Formats: sequence, C-alpha cells, structure tokens
Amino acid sequence: MADVTPTSSQEKSGRAKPAPKGKAEAKKPHTNGNSTDTTGLRTKTDRPLTSAGQEVELEANAKITSNEVCVYYGDKQALFDVNLDILGNQVTALIGPSGCGKSTYLRCLNRMNDVIDIARVTGDIIVDGIDIYDPEVDVVELRARVGMVFQKPNPFPKSIYENVAYGPRIHGLASSKNDMDEIVESSLKRAGLWKEVHDRLHEPGTGLSGGQQQRLCIARAIAISPSVILMDEPCSALDPIATAIVEELIEELRQNYTIVIVTHSMQQAARVSQRTAYFHLGYLVEYGETEQIFQAPSDERTQNYITGRIG
Repeated sequence: MADVTPTSSQEKSGRAKPAPKGKAEAKKPHTNGNSTDTTGLRTKTDRPLTSAGQEVELEANAKITSNEVCVYYGDKQALFDVNLDILGNQVTALIGPSGCGKSTYLRCLNRMNDVIDIARVTGDIIVDGIDIYDPEVDVVELRARVGMVFQKPNPFPKSIYENVAYGPRIHGLASSKNDMDEIVESSLKRAGLWKEVHDRLHEPGTGLSGGQQQRLCIARAIAISPSVILMDEPCSALDPIATAIVEELIEELRQNYTIVIVTHSMQQAARVSQRTAYFHLGYLVEYGETEQIFQAPSDERTQNYITGRIG
C-alpha cells in the first residue's frame, strides 16, 4: 500500500497534495472561472468545485458546504465522504454514538485538526464562499470567523474583563479603551452574563461557577465577531439549571450566528436545533429537519439510535 503520511507541505493545510509532475507550474486559484479576490480565494459569487473540478450544488442559504470530506489519522480513516450543507442562522446538531466522527467533523470546520500531526483531510469545505483549506487562507483569521466553545469551560487565568478583551485586542478590533469597554459589555450581555458580573469584571474568570464560566467562554468567542460558532458538547459538564440557561442562550444567539453543536443528548438536540445530522462509524447517515429526524427518520440506523437500540 502506498505511504499516505502527509509531508510537511501537506501539513500546512491539513490535506493531501498531489505529487508534482515535471516542472512546477504557477498555482492557479481553485475556482470555476468566476471572479476571485486579490488573494486568489473564491468569492461569494463563485460556486465551489470538488477536487475533481465538478461544481457543487449549494442550498440557497448554505453557510457551510462540505463535499466528499474524509479525515485520516495516520492509516486509520475516521470520516468517509461527508456531504453536508449547514444553513445560516440555524442551529445544526451533530449526533451519534461515541467515536462516530461528529467531533472530528466539527473540528474540520475551523481546521482544529491541523494541530494533530497525523491528521489528514481531503475533500472541500466552503465557508462563506471560501475554501478554508486553500493554502492562502490565514488559519488565525479563519478561527476568528469560525469560533469554538469546548466541552469543558476553559477561561483564561485572567480577569473576567481580560478574558473577553483578549481576542479583540490581538485582532486590533478596538482603537480605544472606550471601544474595548463597549465590546466587553456587549459580548457579556449577548452571553447573558453581564448582570451577574458587571460589578466584578476585574475578578478572576476562574472564580465563576461552571455555567458562568461556559457563558464567559461564549462571550469570549463572540467578542471577535464570528459568523459561525462551533460548540463541542458545551453542556456536558454543567448541571441542569446551567444547561437550561446555555440552551436559552443558544436560541438567542442563532438570530445573529450560525451554530453547529455536537451533543450526546438527543433531548438537547431536539430542544435547541432546527436541523440534525446523524453520524455512525464515520459516515453521515442522515441529515434533515430535526423534527423529521426524530419523528420519521428515513434510515433504520437513525431509528435504532434515537430509540436507544444502539449507542
């Protein structure tokens, strides 16, 4: 079998590159001939292409489009040919048994798998019309545009204020102290935390309760004005009351953001999402409106999972 370990040049973008043939040619923008910006990235008016040069049919409101996405960890394949359109200003839940690939797929959406040396991604992922695995894409800017909230609250060992201000400061989003104060206050309000912490902004963020810490992490994510928020089991470490508060917050946030959430709780998926994708053994089995997935799934494997026969 041919060696599939990526070279150092492949690791930069996380996807396999074809071997060079003869004299190197100038890199051509990965588009279908429509307009591009000055960096050679696809613009929003372009229709994305598969690796084979075929046009991908997008849903009208697709914020993220994945086409034939595969993920490998060394010789082990973790995701198989995932095709998925994620719609804007909706909550999309990714469900399935442990090890089914849902978190692996989630990490593809802001290239978090890049930090794993043996990870390799093939296929196409288009966010706002841009191929995020194009070598010209700035991964730091991508992760500002596609924020992430992790399973366990992970506030910085800084004050509540500095936790929220950190991102806007390094991205140059505030030109004055007043601007920064407004960003911090606005972010904490949108995260439903301002009333609880407005009089102790300079106390450590690690001193908050678990539910408050998770909302602080959400405030930190939205402070840099992302268009997409990824959530990897954000309530798994929270008590029922804190979980209910975060779920209400998710519903409010979707008015301004596209949210993709991984959850092991089918009840949570049913409560917070408009669309649900079911993964099994690395395959996307079924995807559709949440009500249809839970009440009338079209695949027997989905039915078995939501009724507790597998999982």
